[in-house]
Amino acid sequence: METGLSILIPVYNRDVTVLVSDLLEQAADWGGPVEILCFDDGSAPEFRELNALLAAWPMVCYVELPHNVGRAAIRNRLAAAAHHGWLLLLDNDSLLPDDQFLTRYADAHALAPVLVGGTIYEFAPPADPRLYLRWCYGREREARRASVRQQEPHAQLTLNNLLIRTAIFRRFGLDESLTRYGHEDTKFGWRLREAGIAVRHLDNPVLHDGLEPAEDFLHKTHDAVRNLALLYRTEGLGTDTRLLRMALRLEQNGLSGLVRPALTALEPVFRRNLLSGKPGLRHLDMLKLGWLLQALYRPAEK
Repeated sequence: METGLSILIPVYNRDVTVLVSDLLEQAADWGGPVEILCFDDGSAPEFRELNALLAAWPMVCYVELPHNVGRAAIRNRLAAAAHHGWLLLLDNDSLLPDDQFLTRYADAHALAPVLVGGTIYEFAPPADPRLYLRWCYGREREARRASVRQQEPHAQLTLNNLLIRTAIFRRFGLDESLTRYGHEDTKFGWRLREAGIAVRHLDNPVLHDGLEPAEDFLHKTHDAVRNLALLYRTEGLGTDTRLLRMALRLEQNGLSGLVRPALTALEPVFRRNLLSGKPGLRHLDMLKLGWLLQALYRPAEK
């Protein structure tokens, strides 16, 4: 139905019953029919057991896939199974900040065919020092006001907390060839921009509740950097990211051959800082730049 809302939650090793329960309590605020689709993408048995309860809940469709299909494919499958005219994409480690979340989307959904609500993080730092890097990065780099994100609306598009017309999502879909973590949203935002589809950013954030240890975060960040390099090499995408612009500027000025080995040599230093209790995000920036230069300008093998 055109006025209906399908909420899509890909589930992986996470108990989503609290998130789904909170969404159900607000479902009437949308002003039309609502369904919540939760597809489990190969979670461990203990999480499947917890979330299996959702199969009996009203307005909820819970499905367990036989094996993990990946971040892009699971969202494409969720969208294909949706019955309503609007999709709300949520990560499974999101929580609703208050009881007005769906009301704000209902009030704003006529503004554009694609709306991005944003993400916030807890004000207090985590007690576990291993989680501090992810919290710090989220607070300083991801939790941005809508007015800031709207300056580059397509480049700031995120798949988490994305409200989009179903027909538009199905028309473009997500690139399932990006099997590593990261930058599915970069390509999706670029395709929307090329098609002239408006993106509107709102201050309607979800609370990120899935902080991961620094070592895991660095691994995922490395995957994302390699995806960025792949998108640029194969399709010329990503030039609106600050990281790629820096790498290209170094190459144009003939400096990448000097900077790349220096950053590679300093990688253990950057890692020690980032895995400590007091990580500096500039060290993360330098680590990512080194990874990107390695991926883009690796010397030809003899």
